[in-house]
This record gives sequence, structure tokens and C-alpha cells, in this order.
Amino acid sequence: MFVCRKHSFCDYFSHSANINGQGGIPLFTIFNEHKGFGKQIFLLAKNELIKTYKGAVIGPLWAVVKPAFTIFVYWFAFSCGIKTLKAVNINLGGLEPFSTDFFTFMFIGIIPWFFIQDSITQGAKTLRTNRQFITKVKFPVSTILTYTGLSRLFVHLFLIAIMYVYVIFKVGVSWYNLQFFFYCPLMFMFFLALSWSTAPMSAFSKDFESLVVSIMSGVFWLSGIMYDSYGFEGPLKYVMLFNPINFFVNGYRNCFLYNRPFFEYKTELLIFLAEFLVIFFLGIFNYNRLRKKLPDVL
Repeated sequence: MFVCRKHSFCDYFSHSANINGQGGIPLFTIFNEHKGFGKQIFLLAKNELIKTYKGAVIGPLWAVVKPAFTIFVYWFAFSCGIKTLKAVNINLGGLEPFSTDFFTFMFIGIIPWFFIQDSITQGAKTLRTNRQFITKVKFPVSTILTYTGLSRLFVHLFLIAIMYVYVIFKVGVSWYNLQFFFYCPLMFMFFLALSWSTAPMSAFSKDFESLVVSIMSGVFWLSGIMYDSYGFEGPLKYVMLFNPINFFVNGYRNCFLYNRPFFEYKTELLIFLAEFLVIFFLGIFNYNRLRKKLPDVL
């Protein structure tokens, strides 16, 4: 049985949390649930980071250790081990070719991947790991997905700051860097909307949650993180455009490496926006279909 020792904390949320959107238009249910919960969401996002790394000496900095170690391993493997891959030539989707060292290419592409991977895997199990807010405290379910996603975004922004220091010395500063403020919020919203579907489905089936976790290694290699997805020819070139992870990986490289505006890739942008709308409305549909049954399932 869940017992909250910090009574004032639980009382605060119990008293202020009325689940909005029980009636009305289903499309706006998720947005209605967020009304008046801005402060609580940021507070819970902060507490989520503290809870995750509670007992660790360096606390939330452990969120940086794993990505840093992974980057080091890839740097050693491809810069010191497989020396033939030290340089990479990028096609840039038919535009003027671009050449850079492999580590810089990989480093900028793998930073969004860390956020994407955690958003997919942790997002799918969020409701199960925070079931006390659903079964013991009357709290809007969709805000749970928001504050946990926000806690991952805090870590991502810290990694971006580290990466940008490297970019300044290696590539230089460009106004194209400002496109980050287009790609990052869009990435946050896309995978938040995805969790509106995956989290309730994972709450109903642990098999679905296990499936999501098990396919992530394959998703990594099917995405253009370690290679140039623009470099494919024939039908496969267009198939790669339907992978939304490629959109963000290439987008970050457009910001910090290629110095290319996002609107030069109109086909890629239109395909992604269509996928975003599908994920957005599918997430709303699945959330509204399953949310009332969640307390009984959990």
C-alpha cells in the first residue's frame, strides 16, 4: 500500500488536483488536464530527477555519465580503432556535399538520440512506475507524462550545453544554431504525444512495454545516427525520410554542423509534419479510450 510520508506534499496535490476534461470535447481533454498545473508539473519534474538518482553522491549528474561513456566508447572505436571511418562525406540531400570528421558527425547526432531513447522507453513505463498518482492521489494522468518528459528535457538541455561548447571550438558559432529552438520543442512534443499512446498501452500489457524496450537497439541502427541517411540512393532514400528520428538527428546536424536552414528539406519536413499529426491525434484517441480504466488496471 502506498503511504506518503510527506503529508503536506500529497495533501497539496490531492487538494488541488481535479481531473478536468471528464466531459466536453475529447480532443481538448489532455489540454484541460494541464490547466492550473504548471507549477506542479515543474516541481514534479524536479522531484523526478531527484528521485531517480536518490542516494547517489553526484545525484542527477549520473544522467550525464552514461551518455558521456557511450560517446567515449564510440570515439575510441571509430577514431582509434576503425581509422578508415575517421572522415565522413555527407550528401545533404542533393545539395552541396559536406565533409567532416566522423566523431563530430556522430557526437552531434547521438545527443538527440539519448533524449529520444529515454522518451520512448521511459515514456512507455511512466504510468506503471508512477501508479500512486493514479490509484492513490486524484491527479490528471496526462500531466504525469508531461512532468516525467520535462525531467528528461532538463538532462537533454545540459547535454546540449556540453555539446555546444565542443561545437564552438570545432565548428564555430552560426545563426543556424538558433534552429535548435525549432527542433528541440518539436522533438519534445512529438515524443510526448507518442507517450500518450504507449504509456496507457504499456500499463495494460507488460508485453507491450517489453516489446518497446527490446526494439530500441534495432531502431538505433535503422536511424541515421552513425551514418548519413541522406546518402542512400533509389527508393531506400525516400524510405529513410519516413523515420522521424532521422528528422531530428539531421535537424540537429543542420543546426550545429551543416549550417543549413530546415526549409531547404521541404519533402522531409512535410513527411514529418504529417507523421506528427498522426501521432498527435492517435495519442489523444488512445489516451481518451484507456485513461478511465487505468486505476483498475494499475
